[in-house]
Amino acid sequence: MVVTILDCYTDEAAGLGVPPYLGTYPRYLFGYFREQKKEVHYLTIDDIRLLMLYKNRRPEPSEKQKTNIYTYNTTGKDVSAILKKTTTLVVILGVHVPGKYLSAVPGTLREVVPLLKDLRCTKILTGPALFGTQLEGGKFSERIHSAGFDEESFDFSYDELRRYVVLGAAILKEIPDLRVLEIETGKGCAYGRCSFCTEPLKSSVAYRKTEDICAEIRALYDAGARYFRLGKQTCFYSFPEPIELLRKIRSECPDIKVLHIDNVNPRHVIGSRGEEITRALVKYATGGNVAAFGVESFDPEVIEQNALNCRPDIAFKAIEQLNRYGAGQSPNGMPMFLPGINIIFGLIGETKQTHTENIKGLQHILDEKWLIRRINVRQAAIFPETPLGKKAGNKFVRKNRQHYWKWRNDIRQNIDVVMLKRLVPVGTILSDVRMEIYDGMNTFGRQIGTYPLIVGVEKKRLELKTFYTIRVVGHMKRSIVGEPV
Repeated sequence: MVVTILDCYTDEAAGLGVPPYLGTYPRYLFGYFREQKKEVHYLTIDDIRLLMLYKNRRPEPSEKQKTNIYTYNTTGKDVSAILKKTTTLVVILGVHVPGKYLSAVPGTLREVVPLLKDLRCTKILTGPALFGTQLEGGKFSERIHSAGFDEESFDFSYDELRRYVVLGAAILKEIPDLRVLEIETGKGCAYGRCSFCTEPLKSSVAYRKTEDICAEIRALYDAGARYFRLGKQTCFYSFPEPIELLRKIRSECPDIKVLHIDNVNPRHVIGSRGEEITRALVKYATGGNVAAFGVESFDPEVIEQNALNCRPDIAFKAIEQLNRYGAGQSPNGMPMFLPGINIIFGLIGETKQTHTENIKGLQHILDEKWLIRRINVRQAAIFPETPLGKKAGNKFVRKNRQHYWKWRNDIRQNIDVVMLKRLVPVGTILSDVRMEIYDGMNTFGRQIGTYPLIVGVEKKRLELKTFYTIRVVGHMKRSIVGEPV
């Protein structure tokens, strides 16, 4: 039996697997099949596109074109030969939190099914797509039941994962490029009531043991990994032993270049325990770290109707605490540890007043001179099994769609630009900026980590996949203009 894992990339509320991130699903499955003594291969959707759409002729951009990010993340293997001997193809796919990606495009069912239809092997679909998938906000999830897939969740217990994650570290030999390793600390959501969220549908609350997480990171570290994000959870502060986990990681893997986190429930930041965890993150994690706060809305009516987990006063207290300990500049030029805020359009009860309340809340943050790393603004993707899907569907998306561009632009113009100029003033030096794509004669890159700032270098085609030190010379709405030094 020859198993091929086809990574079409995943993006969930708890967990990112879009390059340069490597998600948990392919690593777990790689270890699972290795334990079964199967011959196992790893391919990406970019490999399939290059073979089937471009006949293995990589499209190179002219000096007037953009880099083709549909084939950016290939593995360099003889894909045709691997597919010919494959007896079981496991397709990992699914986006629950649509976003924009600098150098990758996740696969969709509508794309993947036609590309794979002529392959003569068992095809298994797994990942978030089992609960639906959608690359665009404001739309219903995409599901195809008659696509020739068997469906399997591979819902491993944490006791089983103890074995698979160490064996799965060997997947790094299959990937020729840099990856940030997304590390799972737990699953499910202790709050579990937000109307739009799919996490409560997928699993009940459980946490991994600290020693198991450290064993996985050590195996990946020994295989060459140096960039890690403790991101596969709904709230890092809810983990039972967050300080011990951070301390052990830095002690056992001293040459880690990036150690970041992702999701945080602001409720758990407040109080003495939250304060201790914040201080530990500043001490043990690396610069440019971001805690993604799921604020979603500052409108009290929307908060109540969607059972959101964070009132504005709680968010403000949590933002103040992270600024108190983490706003200082780190060695890479970014602040050490800041909050990020998510705003979602299309929730139940949304009106024009909602935007007024959002601007009011964000303006309060500016007025208090607090820093936030980024504001993610998106339309909710509608998943039928969530409370949002059952109660309202896309009713409020349709009702307010005509306002969304103006609302988002208000945030970008009046909040984001001001915040960005405070965050990295002109003259700031950013180290370790890795260039990723061309857009004509311009080059775009970012530091490695969680929610890194996009850096554009004008009228220069710098070498891609190479690190530069950059001086900030200007600001855009959500990115900065820099020059190499």
